[in-house]
Amino acid sequence: MRSRSRPATVLQVIPALDTGGAERTTIDVAAGLVRRGDRALVASAGGRLESELAAIGGELVRLPLASKSPAEIVRNAGRIAHELGRLEVDLVHARSRAPAWSALLACRRRAVPFVTTYHGIYAERGPLKRLYNSVMARGDRVIANSRYTAEIVAARYGTPFKRIAIIPRGADLARFAPEAVTADRRRALREAWGLSGGETLVLNVARLTAWKGQSVLVEAASLPPLSEIPDLVVVLAGDDQGRAGYRKAIEGEIAARRLARRVRAVGHVDDVPAALSLADVAVVASTAPEAFGRAAVEAEAMGVPVVVTALGAVRETVLAPPEVAPGRRTGWHVPP
Repeated sequence: MRSRSRPATVLQVIPALDTGGAERTTIDVAAGLVRRGDRALVASAGGRLESELAAIGGELVRLPLASKSPAEIVRNAGRIAHELGRLEVDLVHARSRAPAWSALLACRRRAVPFVTTYHGIYAERGPLKRLYNSVMARGDRVIANSRYTAEIVAARYGTPFKRIAIIPRGADLARFAPEAVTADRRRALREAWGLSGGETLVLNVARLTAWKGQSVLVEAASLPPLSEIPDLVVVLAGDDQGRAGYRKAIEGEIAARRLARRVRAVGHVDDVPAALSLADVAVVASTAPEAFGRAAVEAEAMGVPVVVTALGAVRETVLAPPEVAPGRRTGWHVPP
């Protein structure tokens, strides 16, 4: 690394810049680097968030890094190594497994420091999958986004805690502030979702994938006590990210339970603060452990009551008895 008397050039690598916690954190870190006077680069295929990256002063290095093919990973290592030299990169920060393998090979070739952030609790179904996942624990420093994640990394890969830095994700408190959301933004979202403003709104913000628990929430909406609330509307706000089959299954379940007026799958939402400002309660319905759980933190920042399944790191960010005194409660835990 250059001395801090000179700006540093940091390259983050991630497959795409679409919806998701890792992608949002990539933008947050790029913004922090730019504010500090450093150069923030992101190697990625781009996507929904690339205009935001440009707006904050970051630079996109457009590379096709999503493939898990070993041959393509090696080819991408060459592409990244070329960019490391061309752009005089001081440090590489990998946020996803396939590009992390390419970045690791490139960094070893160019003698550039390599940092990883372990964003998710990856499934390990056999030795090959374990090997593939292990790249996220091979950084010169490994960032864990919660204590729960750090303990997983240490237990699975024997990574010493001195190499692990626990840096929780966060929410931008200037953006996620109730007073910062204008009436026009709330009105626009209400109209887009077909809401009158008189509903009791339960909001779930999560990409559409089975372990995020949307089907659990749909079932809950069909049962007492939720089914007995006359003005209840449940909004599932999240992109299917190509999982059309799961989206259709959710839509089919909504129709089968005759909940079309009460449960709405609205797709991706750009203005999450405005969405939360409309909500009476936010729900994190995940059926597998969250490595961090940004949706819960964003709801808390907006002052929205939050109910979470008591799995993984959300127990660190949403406080509830008996772990804390009743006066320190910031939400409610329920069994998954």
